[in-house]
Amino acid sequence: MTAEAGKRTLHVAAALIWQKDRFLICRRPPEKSRGLDWEFVGGKLEPGETGEEALIRECREELDVTVKPGEVFMRLTHEYPDVFVELTLYNAVITEGAPKMLEHVGMCWITPEEIDSFKFCPADAVILEKLKGSA
Repeated sequence: MTAEAGKRTLHVAAALIWQKDRFLICRRPPEKSRGLDWEFVGGKLEPGETGEEALIRECREELDVTVKPGEVFMRLTHEYPDVFVELTLYNAVITEGAPKMLEHVGMCWITPEEIDSFKFCPADAVILEKLKGSA
């Protein structure tokens, strides 16, 4: 729990998964916070879990795939009105399975040039700018 306004901090691990020149994005269910926004697959770290362990677990739970986490693409902190998010985005490779929508309501493989066609979670803005800059 942070001191500022009593907001809690969520530690989140997410995956940047490429398929040739496209990367995977998923759409949040409407009933969740930031519902229907697009995001990178991932989620909150559980107590005692490393970012890599959380990433593997979340990809299994959300997409029914096994991933191998690679280098960190970016780390950032984002302040939402209700919570701070400390996000680590890992480059990741699917080593087993094909992505299935187990929790999301949409899934797309997009190029960096297509980013502006989607409404992403605000925490992803800096990452998306970096991806657009590398296109």
